[in-house]
Amino acid sequence: MRDLVAGMKYLVEGQKWVGRHGRWWGFGMLPALLALIGYAVALAFLGAWSVDLAGWATPFADHWGSPWRGLLRDALAAIVFGGGLLFALLTFTAVTLLVGQPFYEALCAKVDETEGGAPAPPDTPLWRELLIAVRESVSVLARVAAFGVVLFACGFVPLVGQTVVPVLGFLVSGFFLTVELTAVALQRRRVPQPERIRLLRARLGLALGFGTPLVLAFLVPLVTVLAMPGAVAGATLLARDLVPAGAQEAAEEDEEESTPALRTPTAPAARPAPGNPPATP
Repeated sequence: MRDLVAGMKYLVEGQKWVGRHGRWWGFGMLPALLALIGYAVALAFLGAWSVDLAGWATPFADHWGSPWRGLLRDALAAIVFGGGLLFALLTFTAVTLLVGQPFYEALCAKVDETEGGAPAPPDTPLWRELLIAVRESVSVLARVAAFGVVLFACGFVPLVGQTVVPVLGFLVSGFFLTVELTAVALQRRRVPQPERIRLLRARLGLALGFGTPLVLAFLVPLVTVLAMPGAVAGATLLARDLVPAGAQEAAEEDEEESTPALRTPTAPAARPAPGNPPATP
């Protein structure tokens, strides 16, 4: 329970930080705003073409009488649009973080600078950072999809599917949202993704207390745009306590010191030739 409350506190502290640094709040909103516009345009096209798409997918219904043909195609169009909307909700945060990688890197660096003890930035080209971010986002989405399949199947269990499963769905989403939001700050501390997941799993209450309220808030796209800068700032504050500046480098140095050095085998002493006595000093 203490970790759960602490996670919520980091979320509040992040929003307070961007409130005190208004310029960075506006700077951090840009990626989410761009992603929102892109998704809105894509969904508008999907909505406009969903009926035509449904007609193309159901040629067998061309000779059906009214109202069955219209009901089938309208239902299929609604399913297509609903699927697109669900996909947008599931991927919006990941795409925003990907688009905003340079923005959120600068925001994390500013939070570290103002709070003190900033780590040295990794010497990695931007294109490589983006490539790593894409790979890690796909990995997180794959994990979320795997949990989603299991939860979907459990949703058919009477009573449990209508009560426990939705709660578990929000908790799983909250955990992986925390994984994504802390990624930038923990990358700056040279913590690879498997280790980041292990750290947050060890502090599960902290991760859930931070991410689950955000999942509920992010169901409203406009709230996502407004709250994303504070969420990234709060995730940076959380990462600072999980891995203080210099801790990862110290761990790597300790590991190097504890590894025994490779010894060069000593050449055997030369043996005297047969019939010759050994040399005396």
